[in-house]
Amino acid sequence: MIGAQTVMVRRLTPRSARRGGTVSILLLMAALCFWSPLPVAAAPTTGPALAPAAPEAGEASSPQPGDTAAAPLSPVDEQAAALAQALRQEVPKAIVDTPQSAQSWIERAQAVIAAGGYKIERPQLLVVVDRNPRVQQMRIVLARPDGPWQSLGGTKVSTGRPRGFEHFLTPTGVFPHTSRILDWRAEGTFNENHVRGLGVEGMRVWDFGWQPALKGWGPPGGVGKMRLLVHATDPATLERQVGRPASDGCVRIPTAMNRFLDLHGVLDSDYEQAARRNARFAKVLLSDRAPTPLAGDALVIIDSSENPGMQGSTNAAQATTNQVSAPAQASRPAAAANTKGRIERHGASHHSRRAAVHKHHRRA
Repeated sequence: MIGAQTVMVRRLTPRSARRGGTVSILLLMAALCFWSPLPVAAAPTTGPALAPAAPEAGEASSPQPGDTAAAPLSPVDEQAAALAQALRQEVPKAIVDTPQSAQSWIERAQAVIAAGGYKIERPQLLVVVDRNPRVQQMRIVLARPDGPWQSLGGTKVSTGRPRGFEHFLTPTGVFPHTSRILDWRAEGTFNENHVRGLGVEGMRVWDFGWQPALKGWGPPGGVGKMRLLVHATDPATLERQVGRPASDGCVRIPTAMNRFLDLHGVLDSDYEQAARRNARFAKVLLSDRAPTPLAGDALVIIDSSENPGMQGSTNAAQATTNQVSAPAQASRPAAAANTKGRIERHGASHHSRRAAVHKHHRRA
C-alpha cells in the first residue's frame, strides 16, 4: 500500500503544478488590469519638430501659427480699399456696384479712353460720368496699366438738359484736369431767385475749359462752345434734381461728393505738384486735405444710351430729329425750377473764362 500511495503522489504532483501555474497567471493578469503607470515627462528634443499629420480626406485642418486666410493686399489694393470705405462713410447714399455693374462701367470707360488716346501709365483714379438720361450717375474708378480695374463706388449726378438757349448736351470724352487751368470755389451767394447755383460757400469748382457740345437751340445738330465744369449745387433747392438731366451742360454733383473729391484730391495729382511751386494752386487746395496716393487727373464722360442719336459728343444721328436736344422730359415742377434757377450760362458768345465765371457768380 505504501508503495502504491507513493506512486500516486508522484503522479499527481505535475498536475497540481500545472494548476498552480494557471492560477498564478490569472492573478497576474488581474493585477495588470488595475495598475496604471505614473506619468513620465517627455524628454526635451533638440532636433526639428515633426510636422503634424495630414488630415484625412474630407477633414478640415486646424489653422497653424503663421497661417493666413489670403495673400496680403498690395499697397495699391490697400489704398483703394481705404478710399472705398471712406466713400461709404463720408457720402450718404453712395452707390456700390455689383461685379456685373462694375464691369459695365469699366468697359465703357476703357472704350472712351482708348478712343481718346489717353494713356494709363500708373495706378490712378478716374471720375467717370454717364450722361445717359436714364442713368445720370458717376463712379470713381481705379485704373491700372497692367492690372484689373476697379469701381470704388459713386453717386447720382445731373448732366446737361439741352432744351433752350445756352443749354448744351454734356460732351463725352476724356477731359484732363491739369494746372493749365486754375480751379475756383463758390462764393455761396444767392441769385435773384434765392438759389446758390454752385452750392454753399467754399464748394470746389473743377474747370475743364472750353469744349464743343451740341446746342439745345437752333438747327438740329448745331455745335457750340461751353465751359465744362464739375460743381455742387444748392443743397436746399437744386440738389433734389440730381439724378436726372437738369444742368445747362456742366456736371452737377451732390455736396457730399464735392467734399469727398476735394478732401481726398481724387483729381488733383497735377495740382499737388503745381501747389509746391505756385501759391495760387496751393490756395485752391484745402489746408486740411488728405490726398490719396492714387490721385488722377482725368474726367471721363460716357453715354450708355442705346439711342444712336445720343451717342458721341458733337455728332447727331442723320435720321434723328433734334433728339439730342431733348433727351428726357422733366416734370413740370422740375422744369419750372430749372427755368427760375438758371445758374450756368455757357453760350458760344462767351469769349473769356472771366465772362463764364462772372455769369456763374451772378446767378449762383
